[in-house]
Amino acid sequence: MARRPNDPQRRERILDATLETIAEHGIQAVTHRKIASCADVPLGSMTYYFAGIDALLEEAFTRFTQQMSAQYQAFFAGVDSPAQACDAVTELIYGAQVTTVRNMELMYQLYAFMNRQPTLKSVMQNWMRASQTTLEHWFDPVTARALDAFIEGMTLHFVIDRAPLSRQQIRSMIGRIAGL
Repeated sequence: MARRPNDPQRRERILDATLETIAEHGIQAVTHRKIASCADVPLGSMTYYFAGIDALLEEAFTRFTQQMSAQYQAFFAGVDSPAQACDAVTELIYGAQVTTVRNMELMYQLYAFMNRQPTLKSVMQNWMRASQTTLEHWFDPVTARALDAFIEGMTLHFVIDRAPLSRQQIRSMIGRIAGL
């Protein structure tokens, strides 16, 4: 690979390539060599920028969860009431903007691997807290946690269920959880 002088985006390309490699091959198949190839960087860049594969995975998943949190928060732009927040949660689950194949694959990989990596468990906990904090603008903390858990589970069900619930059914369930 040709050396690129003054390549300020190299580190970011490595992080993006890590996520793409995980999404395509699964976390168990991730290697420095595969990521370097995907990022089009010299193999030595991997250890130059990251202390090891665990540090790289932690930072890549942190980046992913921050991106997901930004997408999540965008669903609540302009929401002024709990009822509107319920509508936004419904769209979050029912719409395909967040539940893309890539995002769902990365979520599954993070869920599966976090039990073996305490730092990834922390990444997941921070992501959950960010989601709950967003919901706490309209709901008490316990309801926000219940809605967050519902979102996590229902996105999985919505993507893989043979007969997904309708938008109205999802909205009805959210209203029940929210007490509306």
